[in-house]
This record gives sequence, structure tokens and C-alpha cells, in this order.
Amino acid sequence: MKDFLKVTRYILPYKGYALLNILFNILSAVFSLCSFTMVIPFLGILFNTQEPVREMVEMSLTDIESMKHNFYYWLTSIIDSQGKFQALITIAIIVVIATFFKTATMYLANHFMVPIRNGVVKDIRNSLFNRTLSLPIAYFSDEHKGNIIARMTSDVQEIEWGIMSSLEMIFRDPVKIIIYLVSMIIISWELTVFAFILLPIVGLLIGKTGRSLRKTSMAGQEKMGSLLSQIEEMIGGLRVIKAFNAEKHISEKFEKDNEDYTKLMNHINRIRFLASPLSEFLATVAVVIILCFGGTMILASDSTFSSEALIGYLLIFSQLIQPAKSLSTAWFNVKKAMASVDRVNEILDAENQIINTQGDEHIPEFCNEIEFRNVKFSYNADTEVLHGINLTIKKGQTIALVGQSGSGKSTIVDLIPRFYDVTDGEILIDGKNIRDYKLKQLRDLMGYVNQVPILFNDTIYNNITLGQEGISKEDVERAAKIANAYDFIMETEKGFDTNIGDGGCKLSGGQRQRISIARALLKNPPILILDEATSALDTESERLVQEAIEQLMKNRTSIVVAHRLSTIKNADIIIVLNEGQIVETGKHDELIAKQGIYYKLHTLQNS
Repeated sequence: MKDFLKVTRYILPYKGYALLNILFNILSAVFSLCSFTMVIPFLGILFNTQEPVREMVEMSLTDIESMKHNFYYWLTSIIDSQGKFQALITIAIIVVIATFFKTATMYLANHFMVPIRNGVVKDIRNSLFNRTLSLPIAYFSDEHKGNIIARMTSDVQEIEWGIMSSLEMIFRDPVKIIIYLVSMIIISWELTVFAFILLPIVGLLIGKTGRSLRKTSMAGQEKMGSLLSQIEEMIGGLRVIKAFNAEKHISEKFEKDNEDYTKLMNHINRIRFLASPLSEFLATVAVVIILCFGGTMILASDSTFSSEALIGYLLIFSQLIQPAKSLSTAWFNVKKAMASVDRVNEILDAENQIINTQGDEHIPEFCNEIEFRNVKFSYNADTEVLHGINLTIKKGQTIALVGQSGSGKSTIVDLIPRFYDVTDGEILIDGKNIRDYKLKQLRDLMGYVNQVPILFNDTIYNNITLGQEGISKEDVERAAKIANAYDFIMETEKGFDTNIGDGGCKLSGGQRQRISIARALLKNPPILILDEATSALDTESERLVQEAIEQLMKNRTSIVVAHRLSTIKNADIIIVLNEGQIVETGKHDELIAKQGIYYKLHTLQNS
């Protein structure tokens, strides 16, 4: 119930529509009741059992008996003055008018439900997307991308079809049930008490069938997440799959999991489809029992309960069956959808380890230095990746990080913009712990070029200006020229307005890297982080980009991660890392003279 209430809180912005929906549902139920209760006087006239009423009484809208008495007085007046046939015609007209207003108000109720349903689903999807966007990178290390995509697509869709569709019934059917029950009590409280004894039994039987649905649905959604992960991996790894003739292996694995998912869904849908026939059967049994009990009341010699009243009662009770069936179906749908709600809430309620401090939005200037003080870091509790890193980077310096794969180079640069937080120790910028900066302030100080260029399915222009506003076209062109990207951009069909496809798939690896470099150049930050920035470029492009980067680095602080040691010979300080520790520091010539790890790496690359 708590998780269900978390979803229903999204209705609050649409409470005006909700109130209108409830109002028109009430009116629809009242007009529906009016049309069905007319059968009692209609049958009374036909069977000549209608007692004439010759006197009016003082009427009150809160006194149903007085309203009923005066209605029969009016009907008696018509019979006396115009005959029984005219009275029947009058009742028929009332039924037609009541039915018209019933259907009109029913439409209006549905009309005002549409923006609630679609708006709530839109808000859930926005919340989920924005929450995913705000979570730290570490969160996604433990989650399959396909599983996250499944939560943002199929799980949200399941919430829409399960809970949001059921909201229509939840807003509509209880109103009808209450109004019908009140009218049944007025006609015969004895029969209604008997019906109340039956209803809990029916509810228990329906509820027992639905209890297992939530757990099974959770397993189904988890399996769908696995399938989406496999689809994503297959598309991304097609080159390797084909190169190793692994199509059969990949296909068999997918088909097995798909078969398991199909079996789960068959089981879920069989339980789901049981709701309507089960509730209909139980309702029919209830009607038969009430019919027998009502018959005994009529046959009793001292009974005032008439046969037309019993027929009218059964007609109203039959109208009670449909909303009761709808509620039972809604119950099944909600049970199934709650599994998706649980999965969505896992993201919405996920703890963000990167705490954003509350403070001034003013962007600080970088004045002096970046300092690592005894920094330790581990991606999990078992393995420490960095062991007591102490490092000072002065403003304007170019610092190069080198070492074998897994030595901790990329981890160090990921800690500066707080993609991850240190496990122990601290990182300071101008003597201030980076945790005391707002994340936007901190990251506005930095330009970042990733080891694998990250581009989006958008135009070249929008990829270069990502996250920046008020940028002139001249600035974009200048950044592209410095990154050695301008010429190939102008050779494309629409120049800077060319769409580059998913992940920049329409560009070569070197072109993607140069677009990424142009993005960092355009930001013109005081701190530049280049993680393997030239690793995807051919020799000539690397030379041109390296020259441009060296011009950009003047009077800026640059931190470069590179495997090609030839690109960092001019660095002010080269930091050599080995197994998460700094083992050597110095300029290129100094480290070569030491003939340590850097010398070995350099010799290996030039051999």
C-alpha cells in the first residue's frame, strides 16, 4: 500500500481534473440508478399492484421517503387524469432522459480522466529519467544497462496499463457501488445485510488468487531487463560476434531466456484473465442466493416486500456486479503493476552517494592548485584501487599520468570532477575540499575529453555546444578548427547541422574524438582533463591536434592520461603510477635518466 501511495502522489497536480471526474461519476451513477428504479412503479402499474397516493407531504432533498411518497403522488395524479398508459409513457420518457444524462456524464468523467492518466505517466517517466541522470556513475557499475532501460520503458508502461488504467475504475466504481448500496438498503435492508455477508466471501476468494501475482510479475520484469541487456550487447558487439562466428551461441542464449520469459508471462496472464470469469461466476451465485432469500420474504404471509421491489432490487444488484468485477480486475492489474512500481522505486529511492552541497551558485575562479592529500579509493569494499595518493598540481601546469592498464590513471581524473568520491583522504582546489563546491560550480571549472568519445544522436553543432548556452557560431567554428575537425565537418552534407547518428556512428573513430576535443576546447575551462585524448587519431591528425592542445594549455592547468608517451614529452610533470601508487615523478628527460618504470614503458613503445 505504501508503494501504491507513492505512485498516487503524482495525481496531486491534477486534483482539479480528479474532482471533476469524481463529480461526473457521481452524477452518472445517480442517473443510472434513476433509470433502473423506474422499473418498480412501471411493474406496479402493469401488475396493478401500485397503491394510489392521494396526498402530498412536505419534501426534503435529504429525506428519501418524502421524495418517494411525492413521486408516487405525482404518478397517481397522471393515472387518475390521463390513464395508466400515459403513466407508462411518462416513466419511459424519464428512463430515456436519465439514460441520456447518464451517458453524457459518463463521457465527461472519462474526458477528465484522460489528462490525469497520461499526465501521471509522463511525470513518472520524467522523474525516473531525471533521477537516473542525477545518480552517480558508481550506481551504474552494479546495474545492467538493459535492466535500467527496462525500468524506464516496459515497467513504466506496465504502471500505465496496470495502475493508471485501474485509476479510472478506482475513481468511478466505488462511487457507483456506494450509491447502489444505499438504494438497495432503502428498498430492503434485510436483503442488503444478507448481501453484505456474501461480499466478503467473494472478496477473499478473489484476493487469494491475486496474491501470487506481484511476486511472479517481479520475476517477469527482471527477465525482461535481462533480455534488453542481451539485445543491447548484441547490437553493440555485432562485429565481434560475427568475427568469432558466435551467432549460434548468442542466439541460443537469447532464445532460452526468451522462452523462460514467455512461460512466466503465460502464467501471469492466466492468473490475470481469471479475474473476470471468477468474479462473474461468484456474482451469479450471489444473485441466485439473494433471489431465493428474497422469494422467501415475498412468500411470508406478513411480508410487505413486493415482487416488483425484488425485481428492482435484483436489477440494481446486477448493476453492482459490473463495478465489483471491474474493481476485482483493477485489483489484479494493480497487483501485477506493483512489481513494476517496486522496480521503478528502486531507482527513485536510490541513495546518491555524491552529496551536492547547498551554497552559492557563483562559479569560483581557479587561482592556485589542485591537491590530493593521502587519497585512497576503492570501487568496492574488497579491493582498494588507489593507495595514499599525494599530489599537487599548480595552476598552469601540464600533468601527465602514465602507467600500465589498471594502475589508476583514469580513476584519478574521475575523482577530480567527483564522478566518484574518495574513500579516504581529500582533494582540494585552492585549499577548499571539492565536496564543499556545488557540483555545477566544480564541473564548470573543467573541460573533459573521455577515453571513448561520447556523442549523441544529434547535429555536430549541438554535440560541440553540449551543456553550454549563448555560444556564437564563430566560437564553435574556431574550436572545430583547433581540434582539426573543421575541414571534415564542412565536407559533410549539412556541415555543422549534419546529424551524426547514434553515438556518432556516421563518423570515423578519429572524427568522433576530434568532435569530443572541440567540445572541451569550446568550454574554454581553466582545468582541462584529457583521458587518452589522442588515442583514436591517426598520426597526422594526432600531430595537428597535439599542437592545438599545446596552444590551448598555455596558462591553463591540464591533466593528461596517455598511453602514447610521445605525446607528453613536454609535460611539466609526469606522474608514473603502478598498482594504485605513485612510483615516479619528473620531466621526461629526468625519468628516462632514472631508467625506472617510465624508462621501461618508453623503451617498450619505441622498440
